[in-house]
Amino acid sequence: MSVTALPTRPVGQLLRDWRERRRLSQLELSNQAEISTRHLSFVETGRSRPTPEMILRLSERLDVPLRERNLLLLAGGYAPAYPQHGLDEPELASVRTALRLVLAGHEPCPALVINRWWELLDANAAVGVITAGCAPHLLKPPVNVLRLSLHPDGMAPRIANLAQWRTHLLGQVRRRAGETGDERLTELHDELADYPGGTDSTLAPSNVVLPLRLRHEAGELSFFTIAAKVETAGDVTVDELTIETFYPADRETTDRLRSLV
Repeated sequence: MSVTALPTRPVGQLLRDWRERRRLSQLELSNQAEISTRHLSFVETGRSRPTPEMILRLSERLDVPLRERNLLLLAGGYAPAYPQHGLDEPELASVRTALRLVLAGHEPCPALVINRWWELLDANAAVGVITAGCAPHLLKPPVNVLRLSLHPDGMAPRIANLAQWRTHLLGQVRRRAGETGDERLTELHDELADYPGGTDSTLAPSNVVLPLRLRHEAGELSFFTIAAKVETAGDVTVDELTIETFYPADRETTDRLRSLV
């Protein structure tokens, strides 16, 4: 099992940060966790040392990701509760098999598996259709799919609605950074924000979802995406997995994909 750097602040302060990030008062959180407001106040100020069970109970009510729950436990002086295995390790063999079934079953449409930082972990063959023409240095592992999308040497020059798509992706990173407090995500957002492309948060009246409109030699490809997660994850790696699936937004894209893949 691996964990991130050890926390440098007391567990009470970290729990308070999470409560404030979720915009809950002490009264609201204490009611949800079924503890007294006085006890919660003592935990946050360091006057009372929480048990590991209390840390996990508060973490669950605050919807803290598993990686950060381990850090809270470490800050409290306890061992991490959630394992973290590599996706290629035997313990995650069933998850790996299920992911590949989903990827293969989604062809001829693109589908990929990413981690918390939008790094590519696996993909089906159809992803090559949307990444064709990207610079080789952006395709070297670990491939960050957002960097690949918005970098001037990546997909950006071929995205017909780049300003809209860029605004959408930046919003996703900003929200996740705010939800998790992850500095890596904040740094990723700042990097992506420096790329050219403009902003546009409007949605065309004819679109029920925001499509990715990609120029291709076979003709324009238009997709909308659906993201899925494993909601019952008990492993840090699995908790941070997302399956991103692309669906044709029009009949022309469906026909072109069948001929391309």
